[in-house]
Amino acid sequence: MRKRYIVRLTDAERDQLRQMVSKGRAAAYKIRHANVLLLADADGPGWTDAQIAEAVGLHPFTVRNVRKRLVERGLEGALARKRQERPSRERLLDGKKEAKLIALACSAPPEGRTRWTLHLLADKLVELRVVESISHETVRQTLKKTS
Repeated sequence: MRKRYIVRLTDAERDQLRQMVSKGRAAAYKIRHANVLLLADADGPGWTDAQIAEAVGLHPFTVRNVRKRLVERGLEGALARKRQERPSRERLLDGKKEAKLIALACSAPPEGRTRWTLHLLADKLVELRVVESISHETVRQTLKKTS
């Protein structure tokens, strides 16, 4: 099968990839992808996808996809994972709702209480119809992020 995405690394890119592999300080998938690119380099070893997949321990489709990303998006695009354009689940608290939560948390606690608890804040957000339902854990994560 003819290779559609030919990998040609510059000397600087090759050095960067070798350094990444030898130091071993990057994420495991990045090191594997760096190894794929080094082995697929047409000016270097120029291995086939099947040989690379066998040596690195990946599926041949993954090897092909790493090649493709290098050609289409450059070195950083080949090493990094693509960010989701749209998250699979929308955020429960957007900016305005988050501001209401923070204002509520900074306000005086309900009568008979010395402070707000996460459960009380979650219940109050539902009571005020800021959200339809929310867990105390979402409240905790939001407050932790903003403090």
